[in-house]
Amino acid sequence: MEEKMYSVEEVAGLLGLHVRTVRGYIRDGRLKAVRIGKQYRVARADLEALTGRPAPAPGSVEVSSIVQIEGVGRDAAGRLATLVQAGAGTGAGDPGRALRLQVVHDEERNRMKIVILGGAAATADVLHMLDAVISGENGLLDGRPDGEDDDG
Repeated sequence: MEEKMYSVEEVAGLLGLHVRTVRGYIRDGRLKAVRIGKQYRVARADLEALTGRPAPAPGSVEVSSIVQIEGVGRDAAGRLATLVQAGAGTGAGDPGRALRLQVVHDEERNRMKIVILGGAAATADVLHMLDAVISGENGLLDGRPDGEDDDG
């Protein structure tokens, strides 16, 4: 079976880059390509070598989400970050479910932001989990200050 070859335009579209950036990668030797006539072609294996992960399948979907949560103290932010990272890690064996996360807490403003990048289904799972944890009864943000329990 013949290996899939991508045009510079296809590579740019798959990676969300400008065509000039991809050509620069080829020129600098960061991306291996074969010149056919006046055009470059990039093998799937070379694209995977550049990104360190399998090339996205045509028609695949990647979602970018930013979740901002107000009124989050330091302790609750730490617990929530751990929960989100653990929940996102459950798809690690399946490349289609793997997520990339960044969690930031602004202690001064009692605000937390979670940036989620990945497949639509896996992102939706994390968002549903967040919604359940945050808005659920006795959730992480049930109105009590950090460190205060039911007795006090």
